[in-house]
Amino acid sequence: MKQIIFKTLADLRFAIILLLIIAISSIIGTIIEQDQPIEMYKSNYPLINPLFGFLSWDIILRFGFDHVYSTWWFICFIFILGISLLTCTFVQQLPALKIARRCQFLRTSKQFYKLKIIKTIEVNSLSNIFFKIQDNNYSIFHQKNIFYSYKGLIGKIAPVIVHLSLILILLGTIITALTGLKAQEIIPKTETVHIQNLLFNGPFSKIPDVSTRINDFWITYSNKNIINQYYSDISIINNFGTELQQKTIYVNQPAKFNGITYYQTDWNLLGLRVQVDNLNVFQYPLVSIVNKSNKLWVSWISTSQSLKEGFTILIMDLQGYCSIYNEFGVFLGNWELNEPFKINFPLILIDILSSTGLQIKVDPGIPFIYSGFSFLMLSTLLSYITYSQIWILEHSDQILVGGNTNRAKFDFELEFANMINE
Repeated sequence: MKQIIFKTLADLRFAIILLLIIAISSIIGTIIEQDQPIEMYKSNYPLINPLFGFLSWDIILRFGFDHVYSTWWFICFIFILGISLLTCTFVQQLPALKIARRCQFLRTSKQFYKLKIIKTIEVNSLSNIFFKIQDNNYSIFHQKNIFYSYKGLIGKIAPVIVHLSLILILLGTIITALTGLKAQEIIPKTETVHIQNLLFNGPFSKIPDVSTRINDFWITYSNKNIINQYYSDISIINNFGTELQQKTIYVNQPAKFNGITYYQTDWNLLGLRVQVDNLNVFQYPLVSIVNKSNKLWVSWISTSQSLKEGFTILIMDLQGYCSIYNEFGVFLGNWELNEPFKINFPLILIDILSSTGLQIKVDPGIPFIYSGFSFLMLSTLLSYITYSQIWILEHSDQILVGGNTNRAKFDFELEFANMINE
């Protein structure tokens, strides 16, 4: 029974079937939005007229298609594939490597004629052939009148390293699915928050016991008023209020602390802080409006107690100013930071309140995945090393010389001919 199980796990066809199942599951996870609210699935995948005739929101939730990569069945397939690769390594690859290291003597001429390359030479040419074989970096072994040589044994290690790399990648995937988490936080400037809005968390994940404070947030623009980059100056704080790390992050330049990675992902405008009559400071909220190409923010500042009279504030970016329009839509001018603007009474724009969007990830499987890909690249390089073998059988009147290789057969034939021909 055990032999049947091990034989099945080590079978290439079984591994291919597992890979197809995992690939199809991954395609499902690509097509269907992952880790979204239930309301989104109910609106996009209704029970009436479901997608493809069967894909409704209840099917998605029942089989876990809303979080494919962390479902128990997906993790099981990954685990079984890892076991299959491990079994194949010990049952097939390592024994094959062990055999390749042995002296594989051919003792009869019948065995020689099964080789792809064979030639008969004179006895007096044997010493010259030995020298040429040594010059081509072959390892030579002999037993009476039988000789065996090989080179490129390290190329035979490539399949073992491939399996090792895939096992590491699969192990990293499982660790991430079980213990990883991902959160999205929108944090106002100068505010401090703990991780709350989880997009994904594994069954054994633990929320980091630290908080994040946004010290500052700003945007740089090109000469054509196109956004170049978002910047957030953040501090990581423990429960006692002590700053553990401070760093300025931007897109493609995250901050890392104790296995936690902070990515710059989004931004928003929240409100205006305005000083009225050089005395009172008021805070006015901003409402975002999305048109076809841009995102705008608007606010209303009343100039009368009835709230019917006033002016509209329009902001298109974070360059330190906003545009003012009256109640009839007439443009009155641009209002810059710390600059007075007088309509019925003097107003000073003290600050444009902004927030930054951070994606916070804990991914303990990343080192395994990166190591796996590194080994995979190494195995690719090793796979180009040709494993070549040469046999010599000495008779009284003639010598049989044969050779074999696993790849680059034309190059090996040229090398073989140069060694045999005087």
